[in-house]
Amino acid sequence: MQYHLNGYASGSPDQKPRAEGLEAPTDAVDVLIIGCGPAGLTLAAQLCAFPGIKVRIVDQKAGPLAVGQADGIACRSMEMFEAFGFADKVRREAYWVNETTFWRPTPGANGISRTGRIQDVEDGLSEQPHTILNQARVHDFYLEVMENSARQLVPDYNRTLISLHRDETLEHPVTADFNLANGDRETIKARYVVGCDGARSTVRKSLELRLEGDSARQLWGVMDVLAVTDFPDVRLKCAIQSAAEGSLLIIPREGGYMVPMYIELDVLAEGERASDRDVTPEMLIQKAQAIFAPYDLDVKDVVWWSAYEIGQRVCQRFDDGSEAPRVFIAGDACHTHSPKAGQGMNVSIADTYNLGWKLASVIQGTAPPPLLKTYSAERQAKAKELIDFDREMAHIFSTSSASDVFQKYFSKHARYTAGVETRYDPSIIVGPNTHQFLATGFRIGTRFHSAPAIRLADAKPIHLGHTIQADGRWRIFIFAPSADTGQAHGATAELARFLQNDPTSPYTLYTPKDADPDAIIDIRAVFQTPHQELQFDQMPPLLRPSKGRFGLVDYEKIFCPDPKSVDLFEARGIARDTGAMIIVRPDQYVAHVLPLDATDALSSFFSGCLQQIKAT
Repeated sequence: MQYHLNGYASGSPDQKPRAEGLEAPTDAVDVLIIGCGPAGLTLAAQLCAFPGIKVRIVDQKAGPLAVGQADGIACRSMEMFEAFGFADKVRREAYWVNETTFWRPTPGANGISRTGRIQDVEDGLSEQPHTILNQARVHDFYLEVMENSARQLVPDYNRTLISLHRDETLEHPVTADFNLANGDRETIKARYVVGCDGARSTVRKSLELRLEGDSARQLWGVMDVLAVTDFPDVRLKCAIQSAAEGSLLIIPREGGYMVPMYIELDVLAEGERASDRDVTPEMLIQKAQAIFAPYDLDVKDVVWWSAYEIGQRVCQRFDDGSEAPRVFIAGDACHTHSPKAGQGMNVSIADTYNLGWKLASVIQGTAPPPLLKTYSAERQAKAKELIDFDREMAHIFSTSSASDVFQKYFSKHARYTAGVETRYDPSIIVGPNTHQFLATGFRIGTRFHSAPAIRLADAKPIHLGHTIQADGRWRIFIFAPSADTGQAHGATAELARFLQNDPTSPYTLYTPKDADPDAIIDIRAVFQTPHQELQFDQMPPLLRPSKGRFGLVDYEKIFCPDPKSVDLFEARGIARDTGAMIIVRPDQYVAHVLPLDATDALSSFFSGCLQQIKAT
C-alpha cells in the first residue's frame, strides 16, 4: 500500500482526503447506478477511484442489507476483494471452505453414512481461500471503500425507479424518474445508467429485455440456523442424500456456530410458484431432521430462511443494444440461477468489475466508446456458461446417485466453481495466442494468476497479483530473460527505453501531460536473479519513476523470485531464455503475451483500446 506521495497525512491511509470541488448529490451525473446489491456496490466502489467522475447509487430499500441472501465467496472474488483492499477483513471473519464431504444412504440399513471427503480447492489454484460470509458484511466493506474514497460516496435509499428515457441530443442523455418513500418524485439525468436492480429489474424492462430460460420446477428451502446436533460434519461443507427424504447441502457460516442448510422439497406443478406452497421454517426444520436421521438436529434459532424454485435464465444482451450503449444491466437483472453452485454473488461482482473500468476509461476520454460494447459481449457469454453449468449441477445433485456422481462432478469442475476458469474471447482488449508459449501459465483471456515474489527495493515478500489494484490502470509485466539484470542494452533496458522515449510508445502516448507517468499504464519488471544480487540504482529509469508534486521515486516496480516459495518463472511457464511481456487489463485479466522486442505489436494492441485525451 502506497501513500504520502503528495505530502504527509495523519490517520488511516484508507481514508482519502475529500476531493476539492465535490458537490452534494446532484440531479446530473456521469453514472447512475440503480441497486445496492453486490453488482451495484462493486461498480460504485470502483468508480470511486476516479474523483472526477460524478456518481450516484440509489436503492428502493430503506437502508443497507442486514442479513441473509448469498454467502459463498469464490477464490476469484477474494482476488477482486484484494484489489479493493478488504480481502484481509473477509479472511479474518469468514468461514474457510477447506474440505467437502459426501453422505449417502447406508447400504442395507437405515440412515446415512459418509462416502467421500475431498479437498475443496486444489493446491496452487489461487493464493486466496474459498470463503463463506454473509452478503451483508461484503456490502459493509464496499460501503466503507466508497465512504473512505475522495468522493465520499454514500447510497441514496428509499427510491423506486418508475421510468427511463433516452435523448441523445442532451448532454446527459438518460433520464431516470423515481418515486421517493415520502411521496415525492425525483429526476436524475445521467450519461450512463447501470441497472443492478435484481431479477425483477425495472431497468431491464425499460430495455424491453427479458430473462429467458426454463424452471426445473424443483422447490428448495434454505435456512440459516443455530442448532445442536450430533452430526459429525456440521462444520464442513457437506452434500447429503437420504434414501427417501431428499437431499440437503450444508455450507457452514462465519462465526463458528451458524449453519446454512439448502433443503430439497417437492416438485412444483406446471405453473405453480414457490409462494404457492406456504413454506414455513417449521416445515424446513422437519424436513432437515428427516434427512439427518438417525442423527439428531435440534434447531435453537432460525436466523433467516427462504423458499425458492430452481431456475436458470439469462438475457440475450446486457446493454441497450446501440452502437454507443448508455444503459447496462448486471447481476440478477440479467441472469438468475440456483444458489447451490455458490456463483450468484460472485458472478454479479465479476459483471461490474468488468464494466467499471471501461466506463471510467470512456468517461475520462482515455478509451473510445466502442470499448463499452465488450461488456455485454464478454459477460453475457460467461453467464450462458454459468447457466449450463448450474443446470447440470442442480440435476446431478437431485438424482438418485447424487452423492457418488456429485463428488466426481464437484472434483472435475472445482476450478470453475472457484471462479478462475473464465476466459474471454479475442477482441480489442484480448489479443491472439500467437506467443502464448512464452508464458503458458498466464493464459490470454484468463485472470492474472498471482505468484509469490520478492520486491527488490525492500526485500518484502509479496504476491504479484496484489499490485493490481482496482484503480482502472493497465499493467505491463516485464519478465526478464535469465542473463538480464537490468543492464544497459539488455532486453529489459531496451524495452524500457522504447516505452519511455519512443513517440509511438503507449506508455507516453496515452498518458496525460499533467499526470504521473504510470497513471494509465503501470509497468513492473520481474527478474530471475536473486534480489540480493541486483542493484536498484542501476535499473532503467522507467522502473524508478518520479511521481507526485515532490517528484518522489516509486520503489515498488521491481521484483525477483521468492527463494522461500515456488519459482514464479517455473510456476507460470515463463520462457527463461527470452522472457516475456504480459499485458494485463484493469480487471486483472491477461490481455496479451508478447516477446520483449515486439514493440510494434505492443503499440498496435493499445491503439485499439486506448486513445489520447482530447484537448479542451
